[in-house]
Amino acid sequence: MPELPEVETTLRGIRSHIENQTVADVVVRQAKLRLPVTPDLAGILHAQKVLSCTRRAKYLLIHFPAGILLIHLGMSGSLRIFTAEHPLIEHAGKHDHVDIRFENGTVLRYHDPRRFGMVVWFAGAAEHHPLLTSLGPEPLESGFDAAYLHAKLSTQKRAVKLALMDNAVVVGVGNIYANESLFKSGISPKRPANRVSEEECAKLVDNIRAVLMRAIETGGSTLRDFVDSEGKSGYFQQEYTVYGRHNQACVKCGGLIHKETIGQRGTFYCPNCQK
Repeated sequence: MPELPEVETTLRGIRSHIENQTVADVVVRQAKLRLPVTPDLAGILHAQKVLSCTRRAKYLLIHFPAGILLIHLGMSGSLRIFTAEHPLIEHAGKHDHVDIRFENGTVLRYHDPRRFGMVVWFAGAAEHHPLLTSLGPEPLESGFDAAYLHAKLSTQKRAVKLALMDNAVVVGVGNIYANESLFKSGISPKRPANRVSEEECAKLVDNIRAVLMRAIETGGSTLRDFVDSEGKSGYFQQEYTVYGRHNQACVKCGGLIHKETIGQRGTFYCPNCQK
């Protein structure tokens, strides 16, 4: 599933191509996604200019004068940019479900083999959308700091990894990046959240940011389907220190990496280095 770095990579890839561009048409080939594509999306977006493109958690937001287009990549979705000269611009594939066509010839194409994403219109400000109102702070912004995280964790007895993956605590720290950040911080993913000290929270905040920023620099992780706006895979998976390394040697101590299931997600850690 695309996580925050993959969504941020996508945002950075499409932004310069579509900001300040005017929609000419929308082609919906398959409307049955996790949430149905908004009916008459072509009529809604026709002649509207893109004001800006932003990200909130794992949601991409395309801002128009009359509202926002909210896009979620689901389990296997991606957005591709095709310029007017691209040889594949008129050759949509089986899983290319939505095209947004602009007056300058550029096409933004939504591709999703599993159809678990969404492309929905909201006639209002982003902060009022029901899917966005209860989200926690962005991990790369100033509101996410040691004092905030410690206050949130101190009231919770569940495993710290589960707390980090809760979007009401902090957005976008998905399974891969929670594993990696906890390993770098020396904190067991199984430890109760309320037993993480404020000093450890400071280290954890720093490592979450460092891991996410490095993942963005490397184009995110490609485990199955993810590609960026140019169709290229990310390669952060080549730098994993713990995720997916069950029974391999720990890069710090040489002991074996363990795998357990926490909250129905594969959890990787070093029992020697993480307490």
